[in-house]
Amino acid sequence: MARLSDLIEAFIKQMIDDTKGATEIQRNELANQFNCVPSQINYVLDTRFTTEKGYYVESRRGGGGYISIKRVSVSHSGDYLMHIVASMGNSLSHQSSEIFINNFIDYEAISVREGLLLKAATSDKILGGVPLPNRDFFRASILKNMLMSLLV
Repeated sequence: MARLSDLIEAFIKQMIDDTKGATEIQRNELANQFNCVPSQINYVLDTRFTTEKGYYVESRRGGGGYISIKRVSVSHSGDYLMHIVASMGNSLSHQSSEIFINNFIDYEAISVREGLLLKAATSDKILGGVPLPNRDFFRASILKNMLMSLLV
């Protein structure tokens, strides 16, 4: 018998397929449909619809708290970016992020302008107030999410 998490995941994926790559759900409504707590929906979203797996999840406050889920469309340069996002890990130094971004520009996976924006968002100047172990975690998260938004 399938676990509840598997059923919720399959349901959401079917919704995404039916709407050609993107859908919006209301967490409480979906929890009522599956007769579970809303945190179960959060668990499924946090573990099964990650950037590493090719999804871009965005919470929208107000109007009942909708959650937008988009499957990233992957092209040739998108394949390269998805591979990097999936293999990047959960922590990234400033130097490593600069190397990644420079490679993205060199391989023409992103434009120079996009690269400058990525560098600005992941710089130590911006993240300097965050303690070091967390800084590298936030840098990796920011870079992954920004790359995924470029693929959407």
